[in-house]
Amino acid sequence: MPDGIHLKLFFISIIQNIYIFILKFYPMTLILLAAAPVAILIFYIYYRDKYEKEPIWMLIKAIIAGAIIVIPILFMEQYISDHVQRYTGETAAFLNAFGVAAFTEELFKWLAVILIFFGSRHFNERFDGIVYAAFVSLGFALVENILYVTSAQTVQAGYQIGYMRALTAVPAHALFGVVMGYRFGLAKFLPERRLFNLFMAFFMPFLLHGIYDFLLMLEKTWALILFFPFIIFLWYFGLVRMKRHSLNSAFNAFQGRPNSDSSPQ
Repeated sequence: MPDGIHLKLFFISIIQNIYIFILKFYPMTLILLAAAPVAILIFYIYYRDKYEKEPIWMLIKAIIAGAIIVIPILFMEQYISDHVQRYTGETAAFLNAFGVAAFTEELFKWLAVILIFFGSRHFNERFDGIVYAAFVSLGFALVENILYVTSAQTVQAGYQIGYMRALTAVPAHALFGVVMGYRFGLAKFLPERRLFNLFMAFFMPFLLHGIYDFLLMLEKTWALILFFPFIIFLWYFGLVRMKRHSLNSAFNAFQGRPNSDSSPQ
C-alpha cells in the first residue's frame, strides 16, 4: 500500500480516537451545544455575503486558521498572566481583560487574516474582509467554546456555560471579527489610508473585546448592568458595518460609489 494511503489512514485513526474519547466523557449534545451557535453565525455571515460569495474551501481554511491560533494564544495568555497575577481588584480586571484576553486573541486573529487572506485574489470586494475575519474569529470561538463546556466540573454546568456563551461570547467573537473585517475591507481598497485602516483593524476589536471582558471581570453590579446594553451596541455596530460594505460592494449594481467611502467610519 502506498505510503500516502498509510499516512491518511493514520490521521483518520487519530481523529476517530479523539472523537471516541470526547464522546466517552461528554454527551454529544454538549459538543453540539458548543458548536451550534458558531454554525448559525457562520451561515448568517455567508448569507450576508450577497453579491460574490467566497469559495467554500477558503471559508474552511479561515475556520481552521481560527482554530489553530488557539494554540499560540493559550501560551501567550499564560505568559502574560504570569506577569499580571500579582495585581488585584480593578487593576487585575483591566489587565486581564485588555492585556491577556483582548490583546492576545485579537492580535492572532489579525495576523491570521493579514498573512493568509488579505493578499488573496479571492479578497476582491470590501465585504470579503468581514467574511474572512468573522470566519477566523468563529473558528477560534468554536475551539474556545468546546474547551469551556468540556472543562466544566459537571455536565450540567457545561450546559449552563454553553447556553450563556451561545448568547454572549460566541456572537461577540463574530462581531469583533466583523469590526476587524470592515477595516480590512477599507484597507484593501482604499490604499491611501491602508496603514491607518490596518491599524484600526486590530485596535477597534481589541478595544471592544477589552471592554466586553472588563465589564465581566469586574464582577460588580453596575458593570453587569452595563454589559447587556453593550452587547446590543455590539450588534448595532457590527450590523451597520455589514450593511455599509454590502451596499458599497463592487458587485452591487446599484451601489453607485465603487471607488469611495465618504460615510462615517
